[in-house]
Order: sequence, then structure tokens, then C-alpha cells
Amino acid sequence: MTSFKKQLIWLLAGLFVLFNLSFILNKDKQISITDNAGLVLPASFKATIVADSLIGGARHMAVNTNGDIYVKLRFPDTVGGNMALRDTNADGRADIITKFANYDDKGSYGTSMRVHKGYLYFSSETNVYRTKLNPQTLVPDGPLELILHDVNGRHEHDAKPLAFDNDGHMYVPFGAPSNACQEQNRVPGSPGLKGCPLLAEYGGIWQFDEARPGQQQKDGKRYATGLRSVVAMDWNTKENCLYVVAHGRDDLHMLFPKQYNAWQSAVLPAEEFLKVTEGSDAGWPYYYYDPLQHRKMLSPEYGGDGKKSGNGKNYNQPIMAFQAHWAPNDLLFYTGDQFPERYRNGAFIAFHGSTNRSPYPQGGYCVAFVPFKNGKPIGNWEIFADGFTGRKTVVSASEARYRPMGLAMGPDGSLYVSETEKGKIWKISYKGDRNKFTNTQLAAMEARKNLPNFKRPDPLRNNLMSGMLGSGARLYKTYCAGCHQPNGKGDGNLFPPLGGSEWVTGGPYMDKYRAINVMLKGLEGPIKVANKPYNSVMPKHDFLSDKQIAEVLTYIRNNFGNNSSLVTAEEVKKMRARILQQAPVKKQ
Repeated sequence: MTSFKKQLIWLLAGLFVLFNLSFILNKDKQISITDNAGLVLPASFKATIVADSLIGGARHMAVNTNGDIYVKLRFPDTVGGNMALRDTNADGRADIITKFANYDDKGSYGTSMRVHKGYLYFSSETNVYRTKLNPQTLVPDGPLELILHDVNGRHEHDAKPLAFDNDGHMYVPFGAPSNACQEQNRVPGSPGLKGCPLLAEYGGIWQFDEARPGQQQKDGKRYATGLRSVVAMDWNTKENCLYVVAHGRDDLHMLFPKQYNAWQSAVLPAEEFLKVTEGSDAGWPYYYYDPLQHRKMLSPEYGGDGKKSGNGKNYNQPIMAFQAHWAPNDLLFYTGDQFPERYRNGAFIAFHGSTNRSPYPQGGYCVAFVPFKNGKPIGNWEIFADGFTGRKTVVSASEARYRPMGLAMGPDGSLYVSETEKGKIWKISYKGDRNKFTNTQLAAMEARKNLPNFKRPDPLRNNLMSGMLGSGARLYKTYCAGCHQPNGKGDGNLFPPLGGSEWVTGGPYMDKYRAINVMLKGLEGPIKVANKPYNSVMPKHDFLSDKQIAEVLTYIRNNFGNNSSLVTAEEVKKMRARILQQAPVKKQ
């Protein structure tokens, strides 16, 4: 090929990227998702919808050798915690959909669905089950075996993803019931527990017999430690080794505002892609990985300040670092032969998307791909599937139309993707000539990394709270300061303080919606704030616009000693609509 032809090819590829980047960045806030089953994929990949709006939502899934699909439901009921799907007329859509497995502990956070050696393995938050598959019967007709029981019960980060090696072992993480092993979990300034006693039973991966019923944690072997929360996990059969993409810790700014600002809390720490071998220690809770400084840093609970690296280099280092809080919730090494050769033995990762990067845009909400060679990534990660959110900027996770969760490979080498919000499942297939696939077909996907969902936020330009605090302060002085006082401390008698109030900042499971509800509906009668009783009337403020309520609550949640996420007008709008739906109809 002549030098001129090479230059021409590179010029055309560059123009292609610039065109797509300009197109992407200048689209309206809402992104059209009418084409390709709503997804944006590399050239020659096509997506079809296998199932839509599954009742109970969809978390993880597995595809059997005959094409039957098994799904772990997000919201189980008394009929069953799993869903079985079959396409009987070969039109690409499941036409038989039925629930099964009505076990007693179907908590929504239970995480795994795997087909292994003719058995269907799945988990709740506290148990791992298996049942024998029968290709002639969609719903497994074998007995339900309890393989593993977690005697410690449900708690924070209590997922049970599964992986299997080639020697009869099953690997199960035991997530830590803590953010960073503090003496008082998620309490600002609380130091870390010395020696972190949680690591004896939590924060690691245990190895078990894959076929022995009735096991408990004590029957397994601690295989690796220093892992706060693992949901994305898979055994790489080519390398014969375990890999995980671990969730990093949260709340650096909220817990240690003097050491970390809001921007640092949004971009730290990394979600770590790790190769895990027996005896590995990834460093939690003493260390986290800083993707900006490219090293493990000492946690503030143990004397860190964002500058000290301590002995971080002695711990298991990530083979790749992803942006903070993207929530890696499934990992799949591709072993099929339908996709082009560059995908073979590479890693697909489903990012459920962040919830706690406020006041900056949330990020993730995609399926990424990492090319592999000799057990290590080659080059950078890629966006493989996007378009799930339906918008360029996600302020709050509730705005995302879909949030990818589960990955599975079909018998023909297609990739299946499930999502949690609407219960949808896609099948992604390659329709081009796999021998003619080039990097040019990835150019448009690479350009998407400049969208807010993927680009690291600018500290000033991308601060979504800018402008809200000034308006919120004015609204507070007008409508709130008379009772709660200008300093937010209340009057010590009738009107409670706003600083440190669980009614304002909520907890890990209530967050901002309790405060929105009080603003719209008011509150009357005895309550407790910071364990002190109050009994007065808080009038409803539903006369304020959605934008005004969002501004004043954002101000309150970020003043008087509070460090919480912003409230959006859309969140207020949704709560207002919900309240109106619940209101009794007045008789004429």
C-alpha cells in the first residue's frame, strides 16, 4: 500500500470520528433510542429484544445449551424468585415466560445465575442453590439443593456472585457490612477499626466444593481478601484464573470533608479490575486505588489524606482502573466464535451506573469491553453497548431509562444483556464479515467517551450544584428560617435541627425522598430527630415549584454540617405525581 493511500485512509477515519463526535455532542438532551433495539453498538453488531418488561425486573441471567434463558428477578414474589424464558418459534423473542423457584429468602440483592455442568446455580442474599436442568423441560424439574448458607444473614454488600474453576470448586464473595471498616459505619470522622476484625468473615472470596449440599462459610477456604464488595466475577478458562471487577468505597467528601472535596469524592476511588489468585489481598479497608495518581492510597480512616500512599504498593494492583462508582455488576469472558477474533477471550463488563457522584453527573450505564492477550488487557477499554440511559447527562440514577446488569453468552455466541429498571433483555449478534472487522468500526464508539456519562467531570464546569445554592439560600430565608432558624439548628423545643437530621439527609436506603415527601405533604405529630422527640406542625410547601423545592433541599442538604447529594426538579416531580396518585378521591 502506498504512503498516499495510507494517509488517505487515516484521514477518512479521522473525519469519520469527528463527524460522529460532533453528532453525539450536539444532540438534544434526550437521545433517540429507536434504532437497533435502543442500543448504540459498534458497526455490524445488531441488537434484538428478547423480552420486554419482565414482571419483577431482571438482574443476572444464564443461557442454557438449548437457548433457554434463566433470569434472577429483582423483585421476587410468592410465585418465584426466578424467570424461565423460551423462544419456540425462532423469531428471536421469548414466547414462553414463567416464574419458578419459590424459596424463602428471595431478597432483591441476591446475585447470580449460572449454568454449570448441567445444573442451574443461583443465589439469594444468603443462600446458593442449584437444580438439575432437563433440556426437555423449560422449568427445572430436579430437586432444589441448598449448596451454601450464609449464617450471618442479610447486610450491606451481601451479594453472592458465583464462579467455577476446572477442579470442582465454587467461588463466592462475602461482601463487607461496612463502607470502610469504621468504628461507626458512615459516620463523619469516625476512625477505622484497628486490624479490621470484619476481614475474618467478610471482605473477601471463599472457595467451596461446587457439589456438596449444606455448606456454610466455615466449610470453605478464604481464597482472597481485601475486597469490600464484588458483584462482577468470572473464571477465565483460558488463563485458568479468577478475575473480578470490584466496587470501590464511597463518601470520601461526606465522611472527611477537610481532606476531600466533592469533586474528589466523585472521581475517587477507581473500580478495580483485578486478577485474583489464592492469597491475594486487594487492600480494603486500608487502601483504595486512585486512578489519577495511578497508585493505592492510604484510606482516611487509617490516617490517609489523599496524598499518603503508605504501603499501598504491597497489595494486589488492578490490571485496569475504571472511573469511580460506575458499579461493575457482571463480568463475562467471551469464549464464542460468532464475534470477530479480537473479542475472543476478552472481557465484557456490565456497569450498572453510579448513584453517588453528586454534584457531578452520574457515570457508567454501559457494557464495556476489554481486549485480552496472555491474561492481561491490551490497549484501553472500549464502549461496546451504550444508549441505555436515553439521555446525554444523568443527574440522578432514577433518570436512567435502563441500567445494564447481567451478561450471558448464548450457544451461538451471541451476547445477552439484562437490565434492572424495566426488565428488558437484549440479544446482541454480529452480522458482518468477522474476518474484515477493523478498528475503524470502533471509531464512533470511541467518540462517545466524550459524553458526560463517560468523561471525567471538570471540577468547575460540570458542577451541577452551581447556581442552586444561591437560589436555595434565598428560599430558605423566606420559607424555612423562621422555624428552623437561620443557622439550621432549630429552636431546641418545637422545631428540630436540620444539621445532621436523618429526615434531611436520610440513610443509605432512604436518601433524599423522605425530605421531598415532607416538603410536599408536610408533617404533623410526634417524631424523633437525632433521637430527640419533637411534636409540632410542618406545613406542606407544595405551592413551591419542583425547581424551587429542589433548590431549597439541595441548599439544606449541603449546609449546616450536611454533605449530601443534590435534589433535582425531576425527582420532585416524580414524588409529586406519586403523592397525587395516592390521594383519595373527594366525593362531590
